[in-house]
Amino acid sequence: MSIIFYKHLALYNNFVYYYLIYSIIIYLNPKLKDNTQRRRAEAVLVIITLIWGGTFVVIKGALEDTSPLFFVGTRFFIATIMVTPFIITKLKGFTAPVIRAGIILGTIMFLGFSTQTLGLQYTTASKSGFITGLAVVFTPILQMFIERRAPRPGNVIGVILVVIGLYFLTSPAGASFNIGDGLTLVCAFFFALYIVYIDVFSKKYSIIHLVYLQICTVMVLSFLFAAGFETIQFSVTGNLLFALAYTAILATVINTYLHTEYQRYTTPTRAAIIFTLEPVFAALLAFFVLHELLGLRGVIGGAIIIFGILVSELSDLLDKWGFSLWSEQKQL
Repeated sequence: MSIIFYKHLALYNNFVYYYLIYSIIIYLNPKLKDNTQRRRAEAVLVIITLIWGGTFVVIKGALEDTSPLFFVGTRFFIATIMVTPFIITKLKGFTAPVIRAGIILGTIMFLGFSTQTLGLQYTTASKSGFITGLAVVFTPILQMFIERRAPRPGNVIGVILVVIGLYFLTSPAGASFNIGDGLTLVCAFFFALYIVYIDVFSKKYSIIHLVYLQICTVMVLSFLFAAGFETIQFSVTGNLLFALAYTAILATVINTYLHTEYQRYTTPTRAAIIFTLEPVFAALLAFFVLHELLGLRGVIGGAIIIFGILVSELSDLLDKWGFSLWSEQKQL
């Protein structure tokens, strides 16, 4: 990658840092108008989304120097080392139920990150960002089967819209639906499954223990599958070291902590709406750094997908307007 890569990525990171400084000022200054717990939490969630949006471009560049699964394993190995000092004094919390829950979550997380990283070998960073966003729409469908919670009409409408958007995004006139898009779609499903099981397990067990077990599980599975199913490549370059630092420190350790700590101060719907900005940030960064162009159909498809996601997450408004087909509390 050229110096231009670092130049544009530095501008993106500067924006993240300035927003972080702004959020800290809001947090510390009680006299500011925006100083409410919810606003502070949502400011942090925007930072999380910005960081996530940058991972698509960063990983896309890193895959020139390393094999996908070995990269994921190394990323989570670094994250494990960083989190270990904080868990040493809490070993008694590793009960059998906690370990089982952590391994389940870690396995699902591994399937999500591995399919996403493998998919980036064959698709663009911008398309990967948009398709990964479909997880927000898959989530209510999985909740229906796992938590016995029926979806609202808005969720169904959202699914229809994102399918239409996906067609435009990957239409034959632009870039055909390839194996990378398929792997990323599978990734979106696993991330949705992860969200549902996080909702189940986080209410029962210690967050710090779950986080540590997840990171360790992803690390072990990634190295095992890398050794068994891919030709390991690892060329130490500036690109690769930067990608590992960015994904391990910012996107894994810091983001996982911030997400767990601050989402509870806002509603899941408001948080999900903020997270729908992730594919937009990914596409913008892919345009400025990698010079990826979606084309007119791709832009239309991406817009429809985001609109579908918003409709799905705002479906509670349909209930207030009298369009609900099921009671919110109705169990299947």
